Amino acid sequence: MNQFSVAPFDAPGGQVPSRGERGTSLGLSASNASELIQQVERGFSFKTLHILESRSGLPGPALAGLVGIPGRTLARRKSKGRFTPEESERLLRLGTVFEQAVELFEGDNAAALRWLTAPRKALEGKTPLAYARTELGAREVEDLIGRLEHGVVS
Repeated sequence: MNQFSVAPFDAPGGQVPSRGERGTSLGLSASNASELIQQVERGFSFKTLHILESRSGLPGPALAGLVGIPGRTLARRKSKGRFTPEESERLLRLGTVFEQAVELFEGDNAAALRWLTAPRKALEGKTPLAYARTELGAREVEDLIGRLEHGVVS
């Protein structure tokens, strides 16, 4: 059993975001990719981490670690109120993987979190969250989710 509790995922309209609505788990609202890119380039507000924390059930420091933000840097970002564009892009990557896992489990956040935090044979025995620390790893996790959605045994 997982030690994390999960809050309901409250996307606009109460629905799990579709793949075209990236960033919803971070509290972002962009009507198209161009707007989302602009938000990444400006750097996300620190509150995006708190939003992902509440929606995913993972503690903020654990999420920060997954995107490569050390504790002291996290403290600086908190006082500054903003992440760098690079950190924002990594947060978006993590949020997207979480959103797709929630979609895979038809809106069941707890099931998605259990899946994301359990080692997977298809990912060399690593957890999907650990594998998604890099862009290439995140693409592999997304591919695995796509195969599972289509009933392809992995």
